Parts: sequence; C-alpha cells; structure tokens
Amino acid sequence: MQKYKRRWGAELLELFGSMRFAIYLLMIICIASAIGTLLEQNREEIFYIDRFGTYWYQVFSKFSVSQIYNTWWFLVVMAFLVISTSLCLIRNVPKFVKEMRSFKEYVRQSSLKAFPHKIDIQTPYTADQAVNMSKVWLKKQGYAFKEKVEGETVLLASRKGSSNRLGYIFAHLAIVVICIGGLLDSELPNRLQIWFEHKQPIPAEAKFVSDLSPASKFGVHNLSFRGNVSISEGDSSNYALLALGEDTFLQNLPFDIKLNKFIIEYYQMNGMPKRFASDVTITDHETGKSENQIIEVNHPYQLHGVTLYQSSFNDGGSKLTLKTYALKEDKDPNLELKTRVGQTSAITTMVDGKPQTYQLRVDDFRPINVENLSTPESLAKPKNFQEQILAVTGSAASKHNANLHNVGPLVKYTLTDDKNQSVQYQNYMLPVELDGKLVFLIGLKLPTDAGFSYIRIPADEKTSMDEFFALKEALENPEMRLKAAQAYAARVDDPRIDRKNIVALADRALGIFAKSGFKGIDDYVDGVGVPEAERVPANIREPMKGILRDYLVFSAIDLRNMAREKIGLPVLNYVNQADAEKQAMWFDTAIRALSDISFYPAPVVLQLKTFEHIQGTVLQATRSPGKYVVYLGCLFLILGVFQMFYVRERRLWLWVVPSEHGSEIKAAMSSQKRTMDFLKEFEKFKQDFSELERK
Repeated sequence: MQKYKRRWGAELLELFGSMRFAIYLLMIICIASAIGTLLEQNREEIFYIDRFGTYWYQVFSKFSVSQIYNTWWFLVVMAFLVISTSLCLIRNVPKFVKEMRSFKEYVRQSSLKAFPHKIDIQTPYTADQAVNMSKVWLKKQGYAFKEKVEGETVLLASRKGSSNRLGYIFAHLAIVVICIGGLLDSELPNRLQIWFEHKQPIPAEAKFVSDLSPASKFGVHNLSFRGNVSISEGDSSNYALLALGEDTFLQNLPFDIKLNKFIIEYYQMNGMPKRFASDVTITDHETGKSENQIIEVNHPYQLHGVTLYQSSFNDGGSKLTLKTYALKEDKDPNLELKTRVGQTSAITTMVDGKPQTYQLRVDDFRPINVENLSTPESLAKPKNFQEQILAVTGSAASKHNANLHNVGPLVKYTLTDDKNQSVQYQNYMLPVELDGKLVFLIGLKLPTDAGFSYIRIPADEKTSMDEFFALKEALENPEMRLKAAQAYAARVDDPRIDRKNIVALADRALGIFAKSGFKGIDDYVDGVGVPEAERVPANIREPMKGILRDYLVFSAIDLRNMAREKIGLPVLNYVNQADAEKQAMWFDTAIRALSDISFYPAPVVLQLKTFEHIQGTVLQATRSPGKYVVYLGCLFLILGVFQMFYVRERRLWLWVVPSEHGSEIKAAMSSQKRTMDFLKEFEKFKQDFSELERK
C-alpha cells in the first residue's frame, strides 16, 4: 500500500511537470484570451443577451465570459501553468546545466563511425605539434576544450555555443515569471484577502464612507488593485472604489486628491471634445506635502506605487431646474422642480383622479452632446469615454466629423413608482432638426429594452413644447373635443350626410385617440374589447377605419386652434402655400407624437429648463507591481528566443595518435541541427586540417 502511494505521488508529479500538461494549459489560456479579446468585457447583462440570445447567454454566463480574465477557473489554470512549468524547470535545469558544462570526453574513437561529419588525416607533424596546432585552431574559432590523455592518444573534447540551452531555460522561466506577474495584477491578491480576512462588500444601504466597516475596506498597503476615484469640482477624495465581480469594495489611498478644476476643450467646428484633463492637488499622508498636478490622457501621476490615470469624466452634481408636463390629469400644473444630479426626490401627480407619488432620481446631465445627424436613429445614444476618444482621433474622426453637431444639453433620469418599477428616461433641452422638422426628443428605456426609443415632439414658433401639450390637454377635454367635432361637421357641405352622425363619429374618434392613439381606433373598429352587439360589421371595418381617421384629423385641426387660443397664440389662417406646408408638417408630427405618447409609461414629461453645470472627473487608481515582473519575463523571453534561434551548439572531438611518419588525426563534429552554417563550418574545419597533411 505504501509503495502504491509513493508511485501515485510520483505519477502525479510526473504529470504536473510534463510538457504535454503545460501545453494543454497553454491551449486553454490561449482560447480564453482569444475570447476575452474578441468579446467586449465588463458590459451590462442586456448587452450579452442581445448579442447571444437568452439561451447562449445562460450557457456562457456559467463560465463568466464577461469577466474572463478574473474568473476563478482562469486564475486556477494560470496557477497550474506556473506550477507545471516550475516543476519542469526544477526537473530539467540541473540536467541542462550539467549538459552545458560537460565536454563529453567519454566519447571513444570507436564511436567515430556513427558521426556523419568526420575526418581522418595523416600528418608529418609529431603528436605534440599536432595537439598544439589543434589547440591554437580551437581557441581561434572560439571553442572551449578539455584535454584527455589515454596512453599515447590525446583527446581534445571541445564545445561552442553551449549557452543555446539557456534559451530553453529562459523561455520556460519567462512563462513562469509572466504568469506570476499576471496573477499579481489580477483580482487574485484581493480575492485571497476576501477569503482569508473575511472582507465584506459595501452594503447597498450604505450612503457615506463613515457607514462602512473595516471589513469593506482595503488598506493603503494593498499589494495590487485597480479602482475608480470619482470627484466633483471643489471636492476631495482619498479612496477608490474596487469592482470585484458584482461586489464593490473601498480602497484607501495613501494621499488626498482634490479636484480644483476639470478641463475639457472642444473643437469649434462641431463641438467634439478634444482634450480631457484634471487639475488636482495631491496631499501625501506620509509627509503632509501638497503639490498641484495636471492629470490627462497619456500623462498619469504616480506616488507611493499608485498611478492615477485620467479614465473618464462625469457630472459632479449639477443643479437643474425641470419643467413638468403632466400627462395623466386634466390640468397641467406647470410645476418647476429644482434638483441636482444624483439626488432623489418625490413627485406627486394625479393619475385617474388619485394622487400617486413617484421617486425621481436624476442619473446624469451632459451640457454638450455631439451626435451624427446623418443617421437620426443614432441620436441620444449614450457613449462611453472610449467611444468619445475614438470619435475625435484617428481615421474615424475625419470620416464622420462632417455630420457631427452639438445638439445641446441632455438630462437622464429614472422614475420609480410605488410598486418599485423603474423606467429610465433621457430628454434633450433643445429641439433637433430631423428630416426638415424641428423636434424635441423624448427618450425612454424599459428594463427589457437594449437601448432608448424616442418620441419626436414638434417645436412651436416659440421653440417650446407648449403648443403640443396644450393640444394634448384639449384632446383629453370632452367639452373641447365635442366643440372641435361640431366645428368640423359645420364645415362639411354634403346634404347626404347627417351632421349629427359626423359629430358623433368625430367625437368618438377623438375620444378613442386621446386614450390609446391610432392603435385604439384600429382595435375599436376590429372589435377588440367592444361588446359584440356594438361591434362594427366585418364587411365595413376597413372603410370605417378610414372614415374615423379622416374625421380625427380634420376635427383635430379645429382642436389645435382652440388649444392655441387658450395659451395666447394666434389662430392659424394658412395665408400662403409655404406656411400651409410648414403647419402641415408640424401637425403631422404632432398627431404621430400624440399617438405614441398615449403609451408613455410615466405620468409626466420633464424638460430641462435651466442648469448650473458642476463637472466631475473619474480617475483610475492602480497599483500594479506585476507589470515589472512581466517586463522581467519579457526580457527572459527575448533572451531565450535569441539563444534558441541564433546560438547553435557545436561539439568537436579530435584524437591525435602518434604514427611512424608523424601522427594521425581523427576528428568528428556534431550539432543539434545540421544547418547551412554548420555545414560551412565543417567544410572550413576540414579544409584547415587538410593543410596539415602536407608540410
């Protein structure tokens, strides 16, 4: 039994130290690295669901492909590769060193026949003379040699280029060192602290740093970390936030960072940003010394082994005034809400005659938004820092800059109802010209959506949304709907049609449209949700849809004039063709927006009215001692490759034996690979020693 255990342990050690095991590990690492390179890392869950579908996302999520370089199995494979390669070195380095130092003087003359490259010459020189001349030639050619005398025979065992074997040692050592460097800069050191020191992530209910326990913090002497420091102008910070998987921890820094000013410069032609920089004051905790620094892209700052990079920028808590347009009540309260980015406040509005409270959180504010107006569907899409940089540098900048324009400020917010259901919204402050129309973009994103969808609300002559929402309010007023239907019916000059029927149908079309848009009219005619006795006969449904839509549009024209009078705007007379076409475009956009907004999930639309911009910066704080280890590994790899490919080992044995007329020289040359250089060297050796045959 004991013998079996020893054999089992030896076999396991043999497996771990074998070349095939290391190759399998390298294959796994290469495949994982290829996936990590081709697949964008650290994106939100919906990004991968949209790309792969629900089924394959569930399969891939088992392997954490979104954070593949810090998964437990990837780190385990890296660790095993270090162990395997280290065992291989431990087992083989002594053999290589012994082989390098050996002259193989034990080779006998009888082995000469086995060498394909050999010579056998007779020379009139004495044995001593031949030995001395051979030594001179070996030294001149860079050979190290060892002399061995057996009776009258003298053996000169020589070698050159034995350092070639150092290439294999350096190459394997490079793998070990690079992997160790990678492990040092991975999440492994922090994960070990979490496991052995029982670190706990920052709890969701924590609002202030003072609320955190020491278990949620890493000390200033933490070996390796990579986190973000977010600071508003005028504020300071001495910690970074580390994201480890789905958890967040606090990393204490050995200095304070105060953001004096965030510097951002733009191109005058299109408003694209061209420079990001942070004017900061760094105060060292150890010495108390303070110094001002400008940190920007490609110009980081380093202190106590911690490097600060300009990573990104965000809003630092800008003060905003939002105008409220109510959607679910009869009267617009025309409220103005004062808030700031990052702040949560309550909004109470009337929904179906009952007060309902929503929690409003302003997520972001951007005073400048550069969009590609040649593709309207790309408007208002959020861009990360990398996309902004790529847009203003390289070939992409010259290719697309002609269509890029600054479309003004944007506010992004989230509304949460009493059932804890949240929807994200983002609205532009200023109208944007799309397809020849000046429209406001009102965006929303449901939890199941991959991106934002937008309602286009037309701007009136005051460049506001007031006329549109006045029209919406009139549309929801039964009395005004009836007046508009009657006004339209009065204009119809057809004795064959009873005006009472026109009024009834127009009023019904307006009422249905006010609640559920064009879809509501189609559903009504198709009998969806309508008692069977009141349904429209199937044979006249299609004509009825056309009639209701016509009555809706023509009566809505009168309704628009009523709404304009209510808010103090003049009645439209359409004095010329150009004015008529302009108003027709506005009306067409408004009708479409009214249909879409009937499905808007919020009771209010919030439009940015005024703002006081406060800028913030995001610095990346890193301590990565592993990079120097990786540099050392790269040096070993360069040395190893050079030794393996450019240094060739040569071995040469010369036997000198006295003879009647002088001496006899027998020699053989060998190399690991019979290259052209080796063949040339052997020919030179053969030619030089052939000169000894004649005196």
